[in-house]
Amino acid sequence: MPKVDYRLNALVDARLGDKASLADLARVTALNGATLIQYRDKTSSTREMIEQARAIGAALSDTGVPFVVNDRTDVALGSGADGVHLGRDDMDAATARSIMGDTAIIGLTVKNEADAETAIASPIDYACIGGVYETLSKHNPDPPVGPEGFARLRATLLAAKPNLPVGAIAGINAQRAADVVAAGADGVAVISTIFVAVDPAAATRELRACIEKALAEASR
Repeated sequence: MPKVDYRLNALVDARLGDKASLADLARVTALNGATLIQYRDKTSSTREMIEQARAIGAALSDTGVPFVVNDRTDVALGSGADGVHLGRDDMDAATARSIMGDTAIIGLTVKNEADAETAIASPIDYACIGGVYETLSKHNPDPPVGPEGFARLRATLLAAKPNLPVGAIAGINAQRAADVVAAGADGVAVISTIFVAVDPAAATRELRACIEKALAEASR
């Protein structure tokens, strides 16, 4: 059994803080269908990040939904988060695993074949391929891989690690969620589709329903 349910990963980005408290946003998505929460913050101090991550953890404590910290193993460890999501410029997964232990959730971003090979050799619990589409939520120097590129990288990972959950990220809305699941995704990671919506709770439910429908069709 995979350790991580990757069907719907909601990325709670620090830039959303002017809309509502990040802890409140994390809780709303967890109660409405998100299966994993990721806290992403590219600008705050380490101390601020640990405080914020602790608040998110407290808000999620009775939901059963785990949360990981983007990039920062130290913040994940200091805040008691369930794990960490690593990119190519972050601490390597083996080191993060040795620090955080076997029960921690460790995820990895995969953008190309070299990243896929790294993921195969790493002690990780899930991989997230992207960006699949254009996104406005972060500067992305790599061109989008598209559903075809996603399917290719997914096949590379699947051949070596058949039980590894693999998600898709970047520019994903309800329709595209169905497309990437059809291309082999176990789920999706999103920011805007949920948090830019007028009603994040309703947006979370709608997206989760689209993912479930696509997963059911893909398993036929």
